[in-house]
Amino acid sequence: MSETDSTPAHVGVLGGGRMGAGIAHAFLLAGSSVTVIERDDTAAAAASDRVLDSVDASIDRGTALEEATSYRARFVTGTDVSSFAACDLVIEAVPEDIALKIDALTRVEKQLTPGAALASNTSSISIDELAAVLEDPERFLGMHFFNPVPASTLVEIVRGATTGPALIDDARGWVRALGKTPIVVADAPGFASSRLGVAIGLEAIRMLEEGVASAEDIDAAMTLGYKHPVGPLRLTDIVGLDVRLGIAEYLAAHLGARFEPPALLRRLVAEGHLGRKSGRGFYEWDA
Repeated sequence: MSETDSTPAHVGVLGGGRMGAGIAHAFLLAGSSVTVIERDDTAAAAASDRVLDSVDASIDRGTALEEATSYRARFVTGTDVSSFAACDLVIEAVPEDIALKIDALTRVEKQLTPGAALASNTSSISIDELAAVLEDPERFLGMHFFNPVPASTLVEIVRGATTGPALIDDARGWVRALGKTPIVVADAPGFASSRLGVAIGLEAIRMLEEGVASAEDIDAAMTLGYKHPVGPLRLTDIVGLDVRLGIAEYLAAHLGARFEPPALLRRLVAEGHLGRKSGRGFYEWDA
């Protein structure tokens, strides 16, 4: 990290679910003020609890440098996107649905000051496709964080065709200031990480479907044989089978049949077995 790397003074996050809360947590610990906006008061309260519980856990682990009161003083949740007018950077972290993201980004952009940056945390949707609906696409880019955000050390910066070069440089500095490593990729379906990760995950599901090996043994092949930190089937459970299905469908539509979701994945999602968040996917999970 260079001496000039720093996070924006005030960061906004649209969406306070697992990913949005993790992004808020990361910027809070790095010194930014953070505003999280949710769809209603109930969701905003849940997002507040999620972020502050995560911050408290970092304090308990000794990985946070300030007192809890300092972080709380710089953090607010709400339901009105007009609050983003005070932000230098706003990151959209709504579910991976292109219509939902387009609606979110167009609403947020109307609130931003001319010098503010806008990012999407999309893991697969084209940045150029999203930028096409914006009035100022030069200030828009992808910032793909990884779950769980506090522990992950990678952020994938996605450069759209209209993204300003200076914004990419700024984003590199923001990511380094978070204590994470930035990689920069051109806009393409699935970028680098999702495209490779989904390809491995889908093949693992096909192998399970065909009876090649058990879920445990398929995962062990990758964790022990290739030193992956977690196997592809367990990772799919952590990400969410529904999330992985949505990304696979998007990639199949843009890159062809090699990303066609296996029937087993479709069946499990239809049955409500979504992985860790539902208690069952390829594994059983305790609450």
